[in-house]
Amino acid sequence: MEYLKTTKPVRSLVWQGGDLVDVVGGRAWNRAGAERRTAADRGSGFDQFDRCVVSPSGRYSVVHTERGARALLLDGTSPVRELTRSSYHDEDFDYPVALAVLPDGREVLVHCPEEYNVLQVEEAASGQRLTTGAREAKDVFHSRLSVSGDGRHLLVAGWVWHPYGIVEVFDLEAALTDPAVLDGYGVLPMDPGIDAEVVSACWLDDDRLAVATGEEFLDDEEVPALGPRRIGVWSLSDRAWVHRSSVDFEVGTLIAGGGRVVSLNGHPRLIDVRTGEVLEEWPEVAVPRREGAYGVTHIPTPVAALHPDGTHLAVAQDENIVLVRLPSAVGSADLPP
Repeated sequence: MEYLKTTKPVRSLVWQGGDLVDVVGGRAWNRAGAERRTAADRGSGFDQFDRCVVSPSGRYSVVHTERGARALLLDGTSPVRELTRSSYHDEDFDYPVALAVLPDGREVLVHCPEEYNVLQVEEAASGQRLTTGAREAKDVFHSRLSVSGDGRHLLVAGWVWHPYGIVEVFDLEAALTDPAVLDGYGVLPMDPGIDAEVVSACWLDDDRLAVATGEEFLDDEEVPALGPRRIGVWSLSDRAWVHRSSVDFEVGTLIAGGGRVVSLNGHPRLIDVRTGEVLEEWPEVAVPRREGAYGVTHIPTPVAALHPDGTHLAVAQDENIVLVRLPSAVGSADLPP
């Protein structure tokens, strides 16, 4: 385990090559731990932002408030345009935004600029909306958006008014032809057998996603495929759960890289998503205890980044960044199903 010194608290983390970058703070660290500035002083306006998402190319990023309505799209370090979302319950759930590269090479922004329940896709560079047409959105608070690496599918780990966390997956290519696709139930079956609240979800690869459930459940009379306190792996191509396992801890936020999955709740845990086994954990590295995209405002989502190859986990602490080298991948979560 290594410790990278920071001159001030870190508000966002992303890997760009071998460097760690805090886009919000305008700083970066190389593997030797040397800190450097990546942007000039941006003024007091940046003080409101506490999170960011970065495009797969690394060109574009969105800095935003985790709770609140304001955001800013950047091209490199240069502002492109201000963004916003509906103010309806904006203090109660995480800002819905993702950046992606479509199969045709266009870099796009996915967000909810007008209504909390209406997803829109726009070209990042121009702001041109690609999802124009009649819409009949269902009553879902979209949150925690992420796009598969091939740019074909959008994952949403949002919630409905119980409150109760859910998961959705949408066909982005189909949505560009018919935006109403984003108002339906997506590519998952109407009943994928989830009988518990979804607290987190992430992409393992272009086809598979990991879904974690919490303690709340619907009490369906049928035996659920994915009940409380479980982790499941869903295959889009198979339209089925390929792995399901019970866990005896609160999963919190899931992040993935190189086919490997880390759970962030209280402290980081490396999980084998095929079995639910904790392969390694680091109780000495504290992270907030937070589940789901909605609710408590005083507990933020952990600031952490798993390297795309799954070899290193970076976790922001009060006075430094902890850099954890993950154990060998042999026999762990990055093996094929």
